[in-house]
Amino acid sequence: MSKAKEAGVGGDGEREEGFSGRIHGSIARALGIAIVSGKHQPGDVLNNEIDASEQLQVSRSAYREAIRILAAKGLVESRPKTGTRVSARSRWSLLDPEVLAWFFESEPSEAFLQELYELRMIVEPAAAALAAERRDDAQLERMRAALVAMQHHTLATEAGQAADRDFHDTVLGAANNAPLFTLSSSIGAAVRWTTIFKQRDRELARDPMPEHWKVFDAIAAGRADQARQAMEKLVSLALEDTHAALDRHPTR
Repeated sequence: MSKAKEAGVGGDGEREEGFSGRIHGSIARALGIAIVSGKHQPGDVLNNEIDASEQLQVSRSAYREAIRILAAKGLVESRPKTGTRVSARSRWSLLDPEVLAWFFESEPSEAFLQELYELRMIVEPAAAALAAERRDDAQLERMRAALVAMQHHTLATEAGQAADRDFHDTVLGAANNAPLFTLSSSIGAAVRWTTIFKQRDRELARDPMPEHWKVFDAIAAGRADQARQAMEKLVSLALEDTHAALDRHPTR
């Protein structure tokens, strides 16, 4: 009997379904980490469904669903007769929050970290400038509340990190640009994981709050150019913190 079915004994179909979901999610995560870390290279053929399910001691349907998850994120491609292959990196959904998480669970390369900050530098200063022109009172209050919570809890805590993400997310939302806002989950994931990465062996030596408040003050005052510049400074200093973490523990 599979582990999923063992967890569902007693006729509780909802419980079994939920456990099965965790199983295929765990399989997708393990395979995803192996792919983004380079253990499985683009072009490599993964084990077939029968062999893989037996090796992992899971149902074939659970493994099949895990492959579907990876395929939806562009990490693999399944074809009849040729099996499931790891896709070229250019096909990966690099901004998918789960894919970003897998990169950081597998120790991201310095090049990838640099690319994430380049993305943030392109998107967030422009969003801050638009937010200064378009934000409403409710969005401004949400930014303020996020910074107060961030200052209270600090970035060393999960609550502080959540407040930090909420601040950046609200800035993107305050730009009132629907296509831009679709990037919010990706930017939020990048903020979260780079923050955790910077503090993996010690708390930040620098207090990040002054730069965050400068962004807020410029947005509140409706000064687009100052908001852009303040956000550029915030992202630049975050990159410096990341470089300091890399100097302590170089990545691959």
